[in-house]
Amino acid sequence: MARILITPRSLTSDPPPALDRLRHAGHEIIFSTPGRTPGEDELIRLVPGIDGWLAGVERVTPGVIAAADRLRVISRNGTGTDSLPMAEIEARGIRVVRAIGANAAGVAELAIGLILAACRHLPDEAMGLRAGGWPRLKGREIEGATVGIVGMGAIGRRVARVMAEMGAEVIAHDPFRPELGPLADRVRYEAFETLLDRAEIVSLHCPMPQDGRALLDAAALDRMVAGAILVNTARAALVDERALVAALGSGRIATYGTDVFDTEPPRPGGLAEHPRVIATSHIGGLTDASVRRATEVAVDNLLVALAAAGATHHAAR
Repeated sequence: MARILITPRSLTSDPPPALDRLRHAGHEIIFSTPGRTPGEDELIRLVPGIDGWLAGVERVTPGVIAAADRLRVISRNGTGTDSLPMAEIEARGIRVVRAIGANAAGVAELAIGLILAACRHLPDEAMGLRAGGWPRLKGREIEGATVGIVGMGAIGRRVARVMAEMGAEVIAHDPFRPELGPLADRVRYEAFETLLDRAEIVSLHCPMPQDGRALLDAAALDRMVAGAILVNTARAALVDERALVAALGSGRIATYGTDVFDTEPPRPGGLAEHPRVIATSHIGGLTDASVRRATEVAVDNLLVALAAAGATHHAAR
């Protein structure tokens, strides 16, 4: 029997039936504080004696890994590993498995929603009416616009397909240039600089650069089309926040739609409160279907990895 830690907010606040499979396999489940992202202190308290960890987006420090004396497997209920100290994890021989693509539909739909909300000023319209006003802000249409997609994985492809269906000219950048399949005649790969020069709407769906630097720094933001819409449902650090605030102030970026922040929840008075920002609280994968798919894949991965780790340990004896 293994002891398994569950930390994603969506699973601790309302544990789904998929977790019962862990119990039925004879494992003991330990939850972090329900509905909250655990910090370093709580994780250091919880991880000793844990064999498997079904992890979310919480930041894991080297100190947490050092305290995890029995940990063999980390199963992410998403794709990224940015929040994990991979050097320390690999040095310990801990296996990391990911639920690749499980929340792609939910994140893609939110990105599309943020694009539409920015184009039609939906938050300002709704708040104006709620305050008793009658705001009539001139918007812009997707049809005929040039939309740039950075990262053509499962999420980026979905956004590209919808934008193309709505009549946009879709250009994309991905250093690996995966085959586009049915999108081949509707999406064109371009260099990153060309995408910035041409796209009126840019949506980010990529991992962090290997050097850890922001993909969109001051120079990159200054290349963008004046009045561009920028949407980020991927990683907060892809965009240099200080440079972004300056670009929003100058109007170079008309609207920034984001679901991700360096610190979550964000600090009062920060980017989330900027009048040109449409912000959501990291809800891209927070749909019934996405949570169900991601949990099922993460549980499958965890059970397989634990079984393999157990077999390896037994053979070593």
